[in-house]
Amino acid sequence: MQIQPSVPSLRLFCRATAQVAPPQVFGRTPQGQRRMVPILSGKFEGELEGSILAGGADWQVASDDGITYLEARYSIETRDGALILVHNRGIRHGSPEILAKLFSGEVVDPGKYYFRSSPSFETSDERYAWLNRIVAVCSGARTANSVILDFYEVL
Repeated sequence: MQIQPSVPSLRLFCRATAQVAPPQVFGRTPQGQRRMVPILSGKFEGELEGSILAGGADWQVASDDGITYLEARYSIETRDGALILVHNRGIRHGSPEILAKLFSGEVVDPGKYYFRSSPSFETSDERYAWLNRIVAVCSGARTANSVILDFYEVL
Protein backbone atom coordinates (compact mmCIF):
# COMPACT_ATOMS: atom_id res chain seq x y z
CA MET A 1 0.00 0.00 0.00
CA GLN A 2 1.38 3.38 -1.01
CA ILE A 3 0.48 6.27 1.29
CA GLN A 4 -0.07 9.70 -0.22
CA PRO A 5 0.08 12.82 1.94
CA SER A 6 -3.05 14.94 1.92
CA VAL A 7 -3.14 17.81 -0.56
CA PRO A 8 -3.39 21.05 1.44
CA SER A 9 -6.22 23.49 0.94
CA LEU A 10 -6.77 26.97 2.32
CA ARG A 11 -9.50 28.39 4.56
CA LEU A 12 -9.80 32.18 4.89
CA PHE A 13 -10.32 33.01 8.56
CA CYS A 14 -9.73 36.76 8.85
CA ARG A 15 -8.52 40.00 7.31
CA ALA A 16 -6.20 42.46 9.01
CA THR A 17 -5.81 46.12 8.14
CA ALA A 18 -2.80 47.70 9.84
CA GLN A 19 -2.07 51.41 9.90
CA VAL A 20 1.65 52.02 9.49
CA ALA A 21 4.00 55.00 9.84
CA PRO A 22 6.52 56.01 7.18
CA PRO A 23 9.55 53.71 7.19
CA GLN A 24 12.69 54.49 9.12
CA VAL A 25 15.49 53.90 6.62
CA PHE A 26 18.75 52.62 8.11
CA GLY A 27 20.49 52.49 4.75
CA ARG A 28 22.63 49.79 3.20
CA THR A 29 23.93 47.18 5.60
CA PRO A 30 25.78 43.95 4.78
CA GLN A 31 22.33 42.31 4.48
CA GLY A 32 20.86 44.87 2.05
CA GLN A 33 18.82 48.07 2.28
CA ARG A 34 17.42 47.98 5.83
CA ARG A 35 14.24 49.74 6.97
CA MET A 36 11.72 49.47 9.79
CA VAL A 37 8.03 50.27 9.44
CA PRO A 38 6.28 51.05 12.75
CA ILE A 39 2.85 49.45 13.14
CA LEU A 40 0.55 52.03 14.71
CA SER A 41 -2.86 50.38 15.01
CA GLY A 42 -5.36 48.35 13.07
CA LYS A 43 -8.04 45.70 13.20
CA PHE A 44 -8.67 42.03 12.57
CA GLU A 45 -12.07 41.07 11.17
CA GLY A 46 -13.60 37.64 10.62
CA GLU A 47 -13.19 34.57 12.80
CA LEU A 48 -10.45 36.43 14.66
CA GLU A 49 -11.67 39.90 15.63
CA GLY A 50 -9.83 42.56 17.53
CA SER A 51 -7.42 45.47 17.51
CA ILE A 52 -3.78 45.62 16.51
CA LEU A 53 -1.95 47.27 19.39
CA ALA A 54 0.60 50.02 18.89
CA GLY A 55 4.25 49.08 19.32
CA GLY A 56 4.74 46.48 16.62
CA ALA A 57 7.03 46.84 13.65
CA ASP A 58 7.92 45.30 10.31
CA TRP A 59 11.70 44.93 9.91
CA GLN A 60 12.54 44.83 6.22
CA VAL A 61 15.60 44.10 4.11
CA ALA A 62 15.48 44.97 0.41
CA SER A 63 17.93 43.08 -1.79
CA ASP A 64 19.53 44.36 -4.98
CA ASP A 65 17.29 42.12 -7.10
CA GLY A 66 14.08 43.86 -5.93
CA ILE A 67 12.96 41.36 -3.28
CA THR A 68 11.98 42.77 0.11
CA TYR A 69 12.17 40.32 3.00
CA LEU A 70 9.60 41.16 5.67
CA GLU A 71 9.53 40.27 9.36
CA ALA A 72 6.68 41.79 11.36
CA ARG A 73 5.98 41.30 15.06
CA TYR A 74 2.91 42.78 16.71
CA SER A 75 0.12 42.11 19.22
CA ILE A 76 -3.63 41.71 18.88
CA GLU A 77 -6.21 42.26 21.61
CA THR A 78 -9.38 40.41 20.71
CA ARG A 79 -12.81 41.89 21.32
CA ASP A 80 -13.18 39.56 24.31
CA GLY A 81 -9.85 40.57 25.88
CA ALA A 82 -7.40 37.88 24.75
CA LEU A 83 -3.84 38.87 23.84
CA ILE A 84 -2.22 37.21 20.83
CA LEU A 85 1.33 37.62 19.55
CA VAL A 86 1.84 37.53 15.78
CA HIS A 87 5.16 36.86 14.05
CA ASN A 88 4.76 37.21 10.30
CA ARG A 89 7.59 36.57 7.82
CA GLY A 90 7.24 37.08 4.10
CA ILE A 91 8.45 38.51 0.83
CA ARG A 92 7.30 41.22 -1.54
CA HIS A 93 8.58 41.82 -5.06
CA GLY A 94 7.53 43.23 -8.37
CA SER A 95 8.84 45.07 -11.38
CA PRO A 96 10.91 48.21 -10.67
CA GLU A 97 8.08 50.35 -12.09
CA ILE A 98 5.43 48.78 -9.85
CA LEU A 99 7.65 48.99 -6.76
CA ALA A 100 8.38 52.67 -7.48
CA LYS A 101 4.62 53.33 -7.56
CA LEU A 102 4.12 51.44 -4.27
CA PHE A 103 6.96 53.33 -2.55
CA SER A 104 5.59 56.66 -3.76
CA GLY A 105 2.26 55.91 -2.03
CA GLU A 106 0.30 55.18 -5.19
CA VAL A 107 -2.40 52.49 -4.95
CA VAL A 108 -1.34 49.54 -7.11
CA ASP A 109 -3.40 46.50 -8.07
CA PRO A 110 -2.11 43.71 -5.74
CA GLY A 111 -2.16 41.33 -8.70
CA LYS A 112 0.76 43.28 -10.18
CA TYR A 113 3.21 42.38 -7.40
CA TYR A 114 3.89 39.41 -5.13
CA PHE A 115 3.22 39.86 -1.41
CA ARG A 116 2.95 36.64 0.63
CA SER A 117 3.82 35.71 4.19
CA SER A 118 3.62 32.96 6.76
CA PRO A 119 2.36 34.07 10.16
CA SER A 120 2.62 32.20 13.43
CA PHE A 121 0.56 32.93 16.51
CA GLU A 122 1.17 32.59 20.23
CA THR A 123 -1.43 32.94 22.97
CA SER A 124 -2.10 31.61 26.45
CA ASP A 125 -5.86 32.12 26.08
CA GLU A 126 -7.62 28.76 25.66
CA ARG A 127 -10.36 30.32 23.50
CA TYR A 128 -7.73 30.99 20.83
CA ALA A 129 -5.38 28.06 21.48
CA TRP A 130 -6.26 26.73 18.00
CA LEU A 131 -4.04 29.51 16.59
CA ASN A 132 -1.02 27.96 18.36
CA ARG A 133 -1.56 24.75 16.37
CA ILE A 134 -2.09 25.88 12.79
CA VAL A 135 0.04 26.65 9.77
CA ALA A 136 -1.16 29.84 8.12
CA VAL A 137 -0.33 31.92 5.06
CA CYS A 138 -1.22 35.48 4.08
CA SER A 139 -1.79 37.34 0.87
CA GLY A 140 -1.10 41.04 1.21
CA ALA A 141 -1.61 44.45 -0.33
CA ARG A 142 0.06 47.78 0.48
CA THR A 143 -1.37 51.27 0.40
CA ALA A 144 0.35 54.55 1.28
CA ASN A 145 -0.28 54.17 5.02
CA SER A 146 -1.68 50.69 5.54
CA VAL A 147 -1.12 47.00 4.96
CA ILE A 148 -4.01 44.64 4.23
CA LEU A 149 -3.53 40.93 4.92
CA ASP A 150 -5.90 38.03 4.30
CA PHE A 151 -5.06 35.15 6.67
CA TYR A 152 -5.62 31.56 5.54
CA GLU A 153 -5.33 28.38 7.57
CA VAL A 154 -3.57 25.62 5.66
CA LEU A 155 -5.77 22.52 5.97
